[in-house]
Amino acid sequence: MGRQFKSISSAQREFIASQVVFFVSTATREGHINLSPKGIDTFRILSENKVVWLNLTGSGNETAAHVMESDRMTIMFCAFQGAPKILRLYGKASVFHPGDPQFDKMKELFPDIPGSRQIFEMDVELVQSSCGMGVPLMEYKGHREELLDWAKDLGEQGLLEYRKKKNTLSLDGRPTGLPDYN
Repeated sequence: MGRQFKSISSAQREFIASQVVFFVSTATREGHINLSPKGIDTFRILSENKVVWLNLTGSGNETAAHVMESDRMTIMFCAFQGAPKILRLYGKASVFHPGDPQFDKMKELFPDIPGSRQIFEMDVELVQSSCGMGVPLMEYKGHREELLDWAKDLGEQGLLEYRKKKNTLSLDGRPTGLPDYN
């Protein structure tokens, strides 16, 4: 049975810090539900009820489009090593793009990662833990470098052109809020 909490405890903070991957889920009233795995050094806990994560340029931009229409977000961590555990954070999210004062301020929380596209901030309303006994044991071998290499090779101008082509609309044709690249 799952247990529910109103905030992130110090033990839960340690569990989150030890995970190398997390999953983000968002949805609008209609259309596709989005569930994305995230990795690298892109997640920060600001307080017991506030987290932020850095989003990197990728093939889509569903999360941003969804958050602009419906601020609901769920973030999930699960243990692939050690004791079985799943931890979910439920809350309301905001998205900040380069040029937004909040983006520029929060960007300092993260290393300089090629392809950084947005920062999401979530006010955590509910924390839920569950057993995770169905999650397989897996060995972590390291982060993949392909996304970072791709972003470095494209360079800033190439990334802007890519985002304009691939990241301004969601699968359902919703705007993602990226700055006007014209």
